[in-house]
Amino acid sequence: MAEPAPAPDRTRDAALAGSIAALTLAVVLVANLAPAARQAPHRPADDPTCLEWTDDCVVCTRVGDAVACSMPGIACVRRAPRCTRR
Repeated sequence: MAEPAPAPDRTRDAALAGSIAALTLAVVLVANLAPAARQAPHRPADDPTCLEWTDDCVVCTRVGDAVACSMPGIACVRRAPRCTRR
């Protein structure tokens, strides 16, 4: 007569489940404790110390409280605005 098969060892399964749970908890904690995304930098037009700025298409100049900007060219590729003179 054949002997019955031994009961499967569940310790490996329990260790694997515990490892997965610990990894999931670690990912959730890191995601919640990581620093928040930084806000986009302010536009140079909003910075009163910036006297001239450009986006490589238009150049704007501040004179007192007034702002004067040039006209964009035909084949213009805009980039992020940056201050060019303080």
